[in-house]
Amino acid sequence: MPKPNEALRRLFVMSGWTLSQCARAVNRVGGENGTPLKYNASAVHHWLHGTTPRGERVPGYIVEAFSRRLDRPVTHAEAGFEPPNGRCPGHPDTVDELTELGRGDMDVPRRGVLGAGLFSVALTIPSWQDVVGRAEALETGATHSIGMPDVDMVVAMTGRISDLDDEFGGRAARPMGSNFLVNIVAPALRADGPEPVKNAMRSAAADLCYLIGYMAVDEGLHGVAQRYYVKALELAGEANDYLTYCTTLRGMSVQAVDLRHSRKALRLAEDAAAAAPQAGPRMRAFLAGQQAHAAAQAGDTNDALRYIREAEVAMERAESRGKALGSYDPSSLHYHVSQVRWELGDTAGAVEAMLESDRARHAVYQRSRVHRRGLLAERQLHVGHLEAACDTWRLALDDYPKVRSGRADERMQRIFRLLRPYLKNPTARDLYEHAHAVVPKRLHT
Repeated sequence: MPKPNEALRRLFVMSGWTLSQCARAVNRVGGENGTPLKYNASAVHHWLHGTTPRGERVPGYIVEAFSRRLDRPVTHAEAGFEPPNGRCPGHPDTVDELTELGRGDMDVPRRGVLGAGLFSVALTIPSWQDVVGRAEALETGATHSIGMPDVDMVVAMTGRISDLDDEFGGRAARPMGSNFLVNIVAPALRADGPEPVKNAMRSAAADLCYLIGYMAVDEGLHGVAQRYYVKALELAGEANDYLTYCTTLRGMSVQAVDLRHSRKALRLAEDAAAAAPQAGPRMRAFLAGQQAHAAAQAGDTNDALRYIREAEVAMERAESRGKALGSYDPSSLHYHVSQVRWELGDTAGAVEAMLESDRARHAVYQRSRVHRRGLLAERQLHVGHLEAACDTWRLALDDYPKVRSGRADERMQRIFRLLRPYLKNPTARDLYEHAHAVVPKRLHT
């Protein structure tokens, strides 16, 4: 006797269907996909009691029927079925895994609130008057074929979520990104369309996965970040998108170097550079800066200096071309110079370069300002510049209440331990008291 399929039974109860209604819904999906089916109530009864449906594609039709009925993506695993065998671009198992990852990462009780917030963000994107309607069509399953406007919508929304991450931090923006992935992007990956469009959607989904992974790192959820990064690599590879592929490898290197896994960070940075042989100067600076940081941390002084010089030369070429696209800018390069100098023991030079980075980035990237100013203050204190460190920490504390970031929390938490030996100094004592008023009590350690 087969074991009852309790997972499928839970979905069946949630659907409110009768056995016959369920059978008709599955038959309808099969017919739409060129597979005439004649299931009846008895067949559904047997499925619920553990009988495996005949036909390789039938479990997918059952999953699709429940997805439409419940108005949300349903995966093979959630229905108690084994995922389809084989891996190929756009195959449902890739989408299933992505959906499971995103749903497990979502704050379920807040799903409705997050969904509302998501579409209000969409309305802020210039020139995208139909973005809400298009997103709703994908979410409800009404869209069975995608075109480039759908891809453009995903790209625009990912960009806006990235802006919110820069401004408010990963803890604020990531739930929105996971919700968008599960309810909008995953159904779009299942939809039909011309192969160039489907590849473009895979590439857009890879960018979103990379962003969610990056935001998970910002929260300190490193295992979650790794899973998103791997999905980004898979999707980018399927789409033949080397740019997102090497950007994701670089992001994994940044995560590894922050965790002091120096050799792993260096290998990832070198793999990223190898994946982009045709990179333009800004991209080359973006990659070489990370190679330099990882090499310096690994103790490879000559390679670190060579890579940072490559980054400087590439940035000079990129800046001479005017306002080229790309988030790697002179401020980012100064940050990498600072990190290299710090790892190589030049503490005064590290502080000088970090000050240059802060001056270049003064008006943008609120979340990064908090994190990097906290780091700058620590290094100023290390070289004996107590009052300068207090001034820098105060600037970081001005922005801190507006961000939701694990990395920012970590930096602000360190103020208390680092300043305790200096509380006889009036400037240090005043800053210490100010930090007590601004930083949550749970971080007063």
